[in-house]
Amino acid sequence: MKKNLLLVLFTVLIFTSMVNGQIVPPPVPPPPPPGLPVDGGLIVLLLSGIIYGVKKLKSNF
Repeated sequence: MKKNLLLVLFTVLIFTSMVNGQIVPPPVPPPPPPGLPVDGGLIVLLLSGIIYGVKKLKSNF
């Protein structure tokens, strides 16, 4: 009886270690996207805001 219990315990431990030994790591995630460049549209928007602000300041004085 004790021999059978040890055999079953040994078999369970062997199968458990075999299952844990075959775990595949998850795939590597893709790299993050690059940052957005500061293009001409943003510069034009900034310049138009500055021009509009200067025009408003001149009209108030």
